Amino acid sequence: MKRYLLFSWNVNGLRAAIRNGFIDFMNEYKPDVLGIQEIKLQENQIPGELILLEKDYSTIWNFAERKGYSGTAVFVKKGFEPISSKKKFESEILSKEGRVIELEYREFTFFNIYFPNGQMSEERLKYKLDFYDAALEYFDFLRSKGKKLIITGDYNTAHKEIDLANPKANENRSGFLPIEREWIDKFISHGYIDTFRYFHKEPEQYTWWTYRFKAREKNIGWRIDYFFVSEDLIDNVKDSYILSDVYGSDHCPIVLDIEF
Repeated sequence: MKRYLLFSWNVNGLRAAIRNGFIDFMNEYKPDVLGIQEIKLQENQIPGELILLEKDYSTIWNFAERKGYSGTAVFVKKGFEPISSKKKFESEILSKEGRVIELEYREFTFFNIYFPNGQMSEERLKYKLDFYDAALEYFDFLRSKGKKLIITGDYNTAHKEIDLANPKANENRSGFLPIEREWIDKFISHGYIDTFRYFHKEPEQYTWWTYRFKAREKNIGWRIDYFFVSEDLIDNVKDSYILSDVYGSDHCPIVLDIEF
């Protein structure tokens, strides 16, 4: 049997997260695989402090074309290296802005994804929905080839009213629009499971809080970070949970405990 503790965290700027305790977090929680989103840096800006992790971790980077924007990375503990990694795809939209890293393991295919935010304009909302559709098409293609998928990251949408503190006040805001929530319904209907909700039905469980209005202190948040798995993996999942006590970003980390 092999157990994987898989983590995901939108760090909202890796350099800022390091100033706010990222290295201590890694040393305390020791994730086997950690996907991070919104790294907001380029290859020549990789923080020197990460050398402290090199004894235990290798890092796969996907930098955005635009400086100070988007980008993803995966930290992989020694002994948990994937068979292969990928960050360029046939779909152009999945290959841009440093948003997707795919890791191939013997037991599963792991995706770390920073899904677009649709709040800036109608154009960006369309971009987000087009990205969603391209991603689902690619996931379904891989499943047709017999792959079992773990898909984590910042989805930038709260699915149900239980997943944000003020649903009525936000029903016309990107992140909780009916058309965005309908895509998550469609995603689930294709055979993907929201692992957190599979194990935890309670309200007031969030992964993102605005920096304004003391929102985190008051727990006025949104659950927009997820671990989804294809339904053929759910029996391997031991738990899926939120580390709401971990600071360092406006998001907190989430964890998938899975065993084979």
